[in-house]
Amino acid sequence: MTELFNKSSELVKRRILRTNPTPAETKVWTRLRKRQVENCKFRRQYSIGAFVVDFYVPELKLAVEIDGS
Repeated sequence: MTELFNKSSELVKRRILRTNPTPAETKVWTRLRKRQVENCKFRRQYSIGAFVVDFYVPELKLAVEIDGS
């Protein structure tokens, strides 16, 4: 699974994105964290291949990308 998801080579990029979220990402994250939506575990700044998505739900294979404000 680590061949495609959350590559260690993308760790620094993910960490930088988590520490510098956009205002829109911050607002959405306050509603998604701690299993507040349908008891789903959302992950922040999750890498899939060469891309880093804003939010990801592994059990649903759902990726959410927030663009703009």
